[in-house]
Amino acid sequence: MDIEECLKEWEDLLADYKRLETVNKEYATKLEEVGELQSSCLKELTHQRYRMSIITGTLKRLEKKGVTKDERIANLEKEIMKRKAMLHEIEATLPKQNSMYLKIILGNVNVSILNKNDKFKYKDEYEKFKLILSAIAFVLAVANLLIDFRPLQLILIFLLVWYYCTLTIRESILKVNGSRIKGWWRLHHFISTVVAGILLIWPQNEPWDEFRHTFMWFIAYISVVQYMQFRYQSGVLYRLKALGARHNMDITIEGFHSWMWRGLSYLLPFLFGGYIFQLYIAYTLYHISYHPEATWQVAALSMSFLLIGIGNTATTLIVIPQKLNEQVTYLAALFLILHSCNMYTIWRTLRKKTQGGRKLRYKLRAIAYRLSNELAVLDQKWRQNKIEAKN
Repeated sequence: MDIEECLKEWEDLLADYKRLETVNKEYATKLEEVGELQSSCLKELTHQRYRMSIITGTLKRLEKKGVTKDERIANLEKEIMKRKAMLHEIEATLPKQNSMYLKIILGNVNVSILNKNDKFKYKDEYEKFKLILSAIAFVLAVANLLIDFRPLQLILIFLLVWYYCTLTIRESILKVNGSRIKGWWRLHHFISTVVAGILLIWPQNEPWDEFRHTFMWFIAYISVVQYMQFRYQSGVLYRLKALGARHNMDITIEGFHSWMWRGLSYLLPFLFGGYIFQLYIAYTLYHISYHPEATWQVAALSMSFLLIGIGNTATTLIVIPQKLNEQVTYLAALFLILHSCNMYTIWRTLRKKTQGGRKLRYKLRAIAYRLSNELAVLDQKWRQNKIEAKN
């Protein structure tokens, strides 16, 4: 290529640059227009909700005064409910303010994802992140069971700190973008972050050596259960989203949830096994706290695991009766009573150190068989009521 060809290429490139400049100016103008339209939509949205709140308040005052509820009022209430749902759909397309937690971590950076495809990509990345980290935690836990090497233990604990910190941030971003994760399961991850941080600063001493194997077995078990949950929940969510029964931004999270009732229920024994394991760890740490070399981390971890175990168990037990029809309320109450008895029996069985191994296995197997029968009866009754309701 000689100098003449270089000059010709430069002239062609100059024409391309002018075209790029024109496109960029148009892009900047559209961005300003989008910002103005977003502000306008937010103002109109606020105005709609304000006027609707006035109308709703007036209807409530009329009802208190004893005004009879005729067809006009009934239709107006239905229209208000429809309008609220429509406003919610409109709000999902607009940027939202960050939560207090995100403001502390990220500042006032706008994390709203307005493109639907980008939202789904971010959600899928969140799911893959959890799956990959669960697999890595399982491998490290097994390695720590086989090798007593302090740096390897610290690597696993630091991984847990980073994992739960990242999880809370990602879930907060997903919540801003329409995901409906809430309540205990979000709080559970914040508490787990604190637990992992306390484990990281626990000095290596005799109480840690006494607790180490139990903790590593727990991490290995939880990693397997989380993988099972991911495989099961992702399949159920895919089917329900295709049927329009779930929101597109719903994610797989720990625990048992109302939408998981369809296609119940092999996960429940494994979940309750994990919750019992958490309570057992709290009990073990409580006894270790009386060790002469025990530090404050032992008592703090015991209370934290007790809180997590009770919270997980209570939340799951609350969800199950909510999905039953009123006709099986007595069966739901029976299930809760029997399961509470099962958990108490397991706790008493594990506490008795003098029992032989074979007797302990037989007792735990009988409890598991009884629990599976309870679940089978409950599931069958629920399906019968479902068929009757359809008919």
